[in-house]
Amino acid sequence: MAEPEGLETASEHERILREVDSTDTACIGPTLRSVYDGEEHGRFMEKLDARIRNHDREIEKMCNFHYQGFVDAITEFLKVRAEAQKLKNQVTDTNRKLQMESKKLVGAMEELKLCRLQQRNISATVDKLTQCLPVLEMDSKLREQMKSKRHYPALKTLEHLEHTYLPQVSHYRFCKVMVDSIPSLREQIKEVSMSDLKDFLESIRKHSDKIGETAMRQAQQQRNLDHFVSQPSKTGGGRLKRDAGASSDLEGQSSSPMSERDSGILDVEEEEEASEVPGAQELVDFSPVYRCLHIYSVLGARETFESYYRKQRRKQARLVLQPPSNMHETRDGYRKYFNQIVGFFVIEDHVLHTTPGLVDRAYLEELWDLALSKTIAALRTHSSYCSDPDLVLDLKNLIVLFADTLQGYGFPVHQLFDLLLEIQDQYSETLLKKWAGVFRNILDSDNYSPIPVVSEELYQKMVGQFPFHDAALEKQPFPKKFPFSEFVPRVYVQIKEFIYACLKFSEDLHLSSTEVDDMIRKSTNLLLTRTLSNCLQNIIKRRNVGLTELVQIIINTTHLEKSCQFLEEFITNITNVLPETVHTTKLYGTTTFKDARHAAEEEIYTNLNQKIDQFLQLADYDWMAAEPGAEASDYLVDLIAFLRSTFTVFTHLPGKVAQTACMSACKHLSTSLMQLLLEAEVRQLSLGALRQFNLDVEECEQFARSGPVPGFQGDTLQLAFIDLRQLLDLFLQWDWSTYLADYGQPTCKYLRVNPATALVLLEKMKDSSRKNNVFAQFRKNERDKQKLLEGVAKQLRSLVSGHHS
Repeated sequence: MAEPEGLETASEHERILREVDSTDTACIGPTLRSVYDGEEHGRFMEKLDARIRNHDREIEKMCNFHYQGFVDAITEFLKVRAEAQKLKNQVTDTNRKLQMESKKLVGAMEELKLCRLQQRNISATVDKLTQCLPVLEMDSKLREQMKSKRHYPALKTLEHLEHTYLPQVSHYRFCKVMVDSIPSLREQIKEVSMSDLKDFLESIRKHSDKIGETAMRQAQQQRNLDHFVSQPSKTGGGRLKRDAGASSDLEGQSSSPMSERDSGILDVEEEEEASEVPGAQELVDFSPVYRCLHIYSVLGARETFESYYRKQRRKQARLVLQPPSNMHETRDGYRKYFNQIVGFFVIEDHVLHTTPGLVDRAYLEELWDLALSKTIAALRTHSSYCSDPDLVLDLKNLIVLFADTLQGYGFPVHQLFDLLLEIQDQYSETLLKKWAGVFRNILDSDNYSPIPVVSEELYQKMVGQFPFHDAALEKQPFPKKFPFSEFVPRVYVQIKEFIYACLKFSEDLHLSSTEVDDMIRKSTNLLLTRTLSNCLQNIIKRRNVGLTELVQIIINTTHLEKSCQFLEEFITNITNVLPETVHTTKLYGTTTFKDARHAAEEEIYTNLNQKIDQFLQLADYDWMAAEPGAEASDYLVDLIAFLRSTFTVFTHLPGKVAQTACMSACKHLSTSLMQLLLEAEVRQLSLGALRQFNLDVEECEQFARSGPVPGFQGDTLQLAFIDLRQLLDLFLQWDWSTYLADYGQPTCKYLRVNPATALVLLEKMKDSSRKNNVFAQFRKNERDKQKLLEGVAKQLRSLVSGHHS
């Protein structure tokens, strides 16, 4: 076993020796380590020594073989050594010189090295700065844009900075800071743009009045231009001009429909009309809306912005549509209300056409429907408080201009014109109230005397004011008098003024001529049948009105009735609608003046009867007088004189009126005398008193026969006293046999004597006879007379009872 192990060790040592021979001395360490790692290093040393000795023998052999060459080489080497030393010295000297000279070069090289390093650093820095500089420039630009409130460009800059520039230099620390600040910058831009939008909304809320005023002025200018262009083609252009008399002092209480005040709603001067009126885009800077919309769109919050904008504008719409409580008091109140609404919708219309999607047509129609309903309700409420027709007319003109303005922006306005038809009824009512005051002033200030004229000029002026023609009056010399008083032409002129006022309301309502004519005629009929009629009735029923005034009123209403056909022609001329047209309303003025005249006539009859009653209250009969006086009673003489003078005033009245008044007075006098004779307070009646009463009745009959009013045929007026006459004749002639025999026959002499009346009067005379003949009853003839009275009374009672049955 020991022998094979010795062989392996020997072969291993041999291998190591070969490696030592063939291996570089720098790498012999690992080989030797393997020897020392083993346990046979002593034996290896032996082999190594044997190898060294072997190599020494080979070297010795080789040296012995090459000895001569070695000697030659040594000799040559010695020669070379001398030259080498010399060369060494030269090299050393050269080296010394070179070292001395190269010190400066080394220093320059060090400097050059440092400069090259700096140059590389500078170049690298320039390259990095070149990369970072656009980022910093964009950041500076962003800050400047935000400082100058250019938010939308700032947002665009921020987008470029974030997606284009910052990714190129993302490894720098300052870029990380900038990236982290981008969300806050976006939020800041969003907040600032929203703040600008809020300021914009507040600004347009405050200035919507001015914007609306400008828009309405533009519409007014367009209307004036259209009117100017179309005016030459109108055939009835001069139909609204007044006739010569319409400019008189009598018209001072009502303004002309073509007056300067009505030339334009907004009172736009000619110079202003000639200049261009700025539009909403010139008055309002819409850039905050556009910027905010773009910003929110870029930020992906467009829906949020649209929702906020619409919500805020709805709130503002409700504020705009809320009218002030005192709006109805002045024209400016209505004007400001309309201006605000127009301004609101002009802005919305501009936003609709310049920012697609922010405001759509459906949203705007919804707002308009809301505005229309609230506006109409507010106008309907506030207009009901208006009592001034001029203010109502101004309101109408403002509504028309309001409707035309918004119609020009595409909003439907037919409901506003329907509202105007409602306001037209209210306008008519306010006109009627105003004209009621005008008529009252005219009637109260009238002197109820015929109008005197002293010259042809005054005569023609009056004829120009009121359509009157009388050939007989024209032939009379000056001075002369018109039959009517001043209130006739003044009322006639005011009726025409009322028609003009009604016509003014119909302008610009897009009504046909027939509708305008119908509206004017209906309003005029109300003026005649209600307002003027009531004023006439009130003046007629007034307590202190006299018979002279009543007579003049009858004359005046007669002439006003005749003028109705001229009013018909007047309306036809201004509306160009012929009265023969189907459904044309007729004027009821004739009926009005007839009713007033009849009322005046009735009042005359009533006044006459009251005067008669006043005179009769002065009657002081001695019902127990034994003998009558020599003449009629004083009160009755005065009464007859009053009636004669009164009926003299009736000369200008129509014949039937005077005759009816006279007949009514006589009948009332007859009836009152009969009642005076039969009243219960007169318990006894003597024959002397009855004869005195007969004298008074004869005075009345004489008055009736004298014909105080012409036109009665025969004894027609005397028939008013026929009841009294037959009754008195029956008692004074004591013709009871004839009365009782012929009673009930058509040819009876005392046909008008009622048995009941005769019985009452007979009872009074019977009582008087008893009282005056207390002792005479024992005489035979007195007893016969009493029996006769009893017999007549008995028969009268039977007639009365038979009549009742």
